[in-house]
Amino acid sequence: MTATARSQRWEPVEVLRVLLSEEVAGRERTLTDRERQVLRLAGDGLSNAAIAAHLHLSEGTVRNYLSEAIHKLGTTNRSAAARLAHDRGWL
Repeated sequence: MTATARSQRWEPVEVLRVLLSEEVAGRERTLTDRERQVLRLAGDGLSNAAIAAHLHLSEGTVRNYLSEAIHKLGTTNRSAAARLAHDRGWL
């Protein structure tokens, strides 16, 4: 913490907003190639079974990749995650 930051009084809501925005920004940059592949296919409407067959993975592995990508992007479902990643040019 810098001297300026120590002398400045922060409201809890402001601190939370800054921490969350930095956390989300850091997570977004960490999507793996495989998470992007799975999200791209999910965004195209493929089921977990179809994604698994296409990528030669188990359905459980596909679910894990989707779950991790959803978490990293701060969304609540696969459609929202795929849409966000697409809108940001990551897919």
